[in-house]
Amino acid sequence: MKIAEIREIATNELAERIDAEVAKYKQMVLNHSISPLENPAQIKNLRRTIARMKTELRQRELNNK
Repeated sequence: MKIAEIREIATNELAERIDAEVAKYKQMVLNHSISPLENPAQIKNLRRTIARMKTELRQRELNNK
């Protein structure tokens, strides 16, 4: 997910999306440890997407204070 797409999401929805993506990431890592994924780069991409979302959420918090 691109940063421009993340900026369009409402703050409360962004927090919910982060929780969902983290759960998806943990499940993906667990599945990968049991049987390797076809594309292990998905894990890296998801981790970076979560980081982008958290960064945007933190920036919003700092701008509102």
